[in-house]
Amino acid sequence: MQKRARTLLVWLHVVTSVGWLSQAVALLALLLYGLETGDVSAFRMARVLDHHVLAFMGAASAFSGMMLSATTPWGYFRHWWVLTKFAITVAQLYIGIFILSDRLEAASHGHVTPWMPIGTTLMISGFAFQTWLSVAKPWGRTPWADPKVKLPTAGTGMFVLALVVPVADLVIGLRTGSPAPFLMLVTVMAYSVTRAARGRSRSSGASGRGSAAGPARRDAVARGPR
Repeated sequence: MQKRARTLLVWLHVVTSVGWLSQAVALLALLLYGLETGDVSAFRMARVLDHHVLAFMGAASAFSGMMLSATTPWGYFRHWWVLTKFAITVAQLYIGIFILSDRLEAASHGHVTPWMPIGTTLMISGFAFQTWLSVAKPWGRTPWADPKVKLPTAGTGMFVLALVVPVADLVIGLRTGSPAPFLMLVTVMAYSVTRAARGRSRSSGASGRGSAAGPARRDAVARGPR
């Protein structure tokens, strides 16, 4: 059951990532068409696509990817390729939410800036690079990865929760008209903090500073063979 739930979460991540990428390409096409023709309706369509579809796909893709890292031995900071994907995802979310969305809102009212296609192109390039990272998994471990400690895979319940939370956020967004990923944000932050605390505890035990049986003795000397 655990493996099946994890596979479904991987499926959700792939589907939403492909959706995020394809909608970014469609957004770029609308922006280029609007700039070329001066048709403001193209920017209005781009705004609708960004606000009602792309925003949820982007949030669900980022959430499912972060939860896959947090619920498996990969972690966030143990491998360079995962850390790089994490940094790119955060940058994409920042650009999409705080920069591009505001520019699209202004463009839908006739205030057009030529920088919008450049930002969208950078976002698409980031997707392409992340896809290569997922396939190649380059560069090995980071200096913060303790090779003595292997984080366990989460239980079935956590994977099921990671599947349900995006659906709940989608329903809330449809009812309120605002696709805010509140539940996804709370879930990934809460679980990541809890997981990090457990990881530090295991790292301390593996390094000999203590264990569940009691603290390690520094003056203990192994007995030689008789």
